[in-house]
Amino acid sequence: MRNSSPLIVVTGAAGMIGSGVVRHLNDQGKENLLLVDDLKSADKWKNLLGKKFVDLISKHQLHSWLQGQESEVEAILHLGACSDTVETNVDYLLENNTRYTIRLAEWALTHGKRFVYASSAATYGDGSQGFSDKEEQIEHLRPLNPYGFSKHLVDLWMQRQNVLDQVAALKYFNVFGPNEYHKARMASMVYKMTHKANTEGSIGLYKSNDPHRFADGDQCRDFIYLKDAVQMTCAFLKKPEACGIFNIGLGAPTTWNHLAGALFSALGKPANIAYIDMPPELGLQYQNYTCADMGKFLKIFPEYRKLTPIPVAVADYVQNYLLSNTRW
Repeated sequence: MRNSSPLIVVTGAAGMIGSGVVRHLNDQGKENLLLVDDLKSADKWKNLLGKKFVDLISKHQLHSWLQGQESEVEAILHLGACSDTVETNVDYLLENNTRYTIRLAEWALTHGKRFVYASSAATYGDGSQGFSDKEEQIEHLRPLNPYGFSKHLVDLWMQRQNVLDQVAALKYFNVFGPNEYHKARMASMVYKMTHKANTEGSIGLYKSNDPHRFADGDQCRDFIYLKDAVQMTCAFLKKPEACGIFNIGLGAPTTWNHLAGALFSALGKPANIAYIDMPPELGLQYQNYTCADMGKFLKIFPEYRKLTPIPVAVADYVQNYLLSNTRW
């Protein structure tokens, strides 16, 4: 089962980012991978077709599997979590996202293993405290939803245990791209709207819930293409000295209108947008503006100063994956 190269554990391995990481590691010649996920009956197992790895186990088996494997494992890329921003079962999120991550971190720290885990831009809340990944800002952040809270608690634990200099926490902004077919309501707008735009020639965007600051469709997010986010994630395996909190984003805001325009352009159709009312429950926790401060990341990884522009990323995603229903 083992080969001579050290084992890398990837949790959330069948998810969008996780399966992209497996693809990228395979492309680098790394196949000694233990994949971890909770597949159930969803089709996300298809994200692993053609990938190379030594085993695939349930997230419920991982903690027991790790016992006695201290000499085999080199690193854990912990990307698995419930990422549903409208999940209301807080107890579930605390168990699945917070405590599970802390238990993995404790094992990795005890045995001196590289530990890279997914935090989230949702920890920044409404953005009133900015989007700086400086660690002294952690205590001041106020997430808007239980998902963000569950991620925030992990970052706080790392800080209070004084181990942020031994781990890497990645605050992903709005990642979109291949292999998100299983994500249902949490899939990106590009995924959700491609079929509608292609067949009906129009899409709907939410009206602004803050019209004094943002016109309809001009709310901004930091969108980053999956292929870039995956390479940035795997870069932390090459530089184990890179520790702390790091934003993973484009470092520039993109409006929903601009994203929609890129979608129509990728389809070769004129833009046709209808503005619809935002659901009240969503409006209470809606981020109208996000933009990652990428200074800390780029100081260590300057090679990522030029990421895929949004129109190019959307065109690649739509034309090479969504229209043909293929995976990366």
